[in-house]
Amino acid sequence: MKGSRYASLAVVALLAAACSGSSATTAPSTAASAAAPSAAASAGAAWTMPTDAGSAKGKTIAIISKGEQHQFWQAVKKGALDAAASLGVTATYQGPASESEVDKQLTMLQTALSTSPAAVCFAALDSKAATPLLQQAQTAKIPVVGFDSGVDSTIPVTTVATDNSVAAAIAADKLAEAIGKSGEVAIVVHDQTSQTGITRRDGFKAEIAAKYPNVNIVDIQYGAGDVVKSADIAKAIMTAHPNLKGFFAANEGSAKGVLNALKETSNEKKVLIVGYDSGQQQIDAITSGVMLGAITQNPIGIGADCVGAAVDAINGKTLPAKIDTGFYWYDSTNINDAKIQAVLYK
Repeated sequence: MKGSRYASLAVVALLAAACSGSSATTAPSTAASAAAPSAAASAGAAWTMPTDAGSAKGKTIAIISKGEQHQFWQAVKKGALDAAASLGVTATYQGPASESEVDKQLTMLQTALSTSPAAVCFAALDSKAATPLLQQAQTAKIPVVGFDSGVDSTIPVTTVATDNSVAAAIAADKLAEAIGKSGEVAIVVHDQTSQTGITRRDGFKAEIAAKYPNVNIVDIQYGAGDVVKSADIAKAIMTAHPNLKGFFAANEGSAKGVLNALKETSNEKKVLIVGYDSGQQQIDAITSGVMLGAITQNPIGIGADCVGAAVDAINGKTLPAKIDTGFYWYDSTNINDAKIQAVLYK
């Protein structure tokens, strides 16, 4: 990851400050507009990272991630652990080996709660399945901070995340425009149980339906964020739809899988792909022109902010319902812009 945790937090502040006067978000009019960030929600702009732990100093925050297998999650982990060290709290971080292991994640959450941490940060693989455990945390007066992927519950004191509906709509605009606003496209999503999977899928679909009547989404499949499974799905979709013009891949594993499928079927120049996240394979594909572009989130900022929010919750502070960590669209024309480079990870 380029830049320190503090550089990432500075980017978050810039995202919020640049857009605090607007309740609506629009994409840059051209991909070259690297300096034009996504909008941060006004609630996100209102929150600031604590500078010390206060009465939370020395206490433990249990962080349960959706996984650790992708570079995205390693960047989130770095942000969280660096923030914990800076603020003087202890953070534990764990996630299942695969983003399909909902039961294993719930076991991790149950085990973490049994240790009576001062707070929990939780990125749900299934937005509904964790409800009984969240109720257990509430009963024990353990504040819960959602991050990356929220839950269908009012129990979390806040959720630290990207505005995925808006970001996915921008990805839809970019793909539709690149294929001449006409043709067949498909979606490969990591899951249909987490809020990130649902909102990215639905945000893309809604934008296509609203603005591009001649673009047809011919298939939506779910690859559990697994590279091999996502590649197999993409190959099957291309076989069933030989006139396919493009893919939207909704997370890092999905994007890597689709890229591998395009390479293995010699379709790298025929079928376009837009995606999410910014692991090394995606960066290389965008730089070389194989991938049209992607939404880059701020994973170090997500990790840092969930710990900061947990510290505030431990100290009894009121938090906004959402803390928007911002995002950028990036492609070969703006990937080297300093603002983009600050939120890419390797």
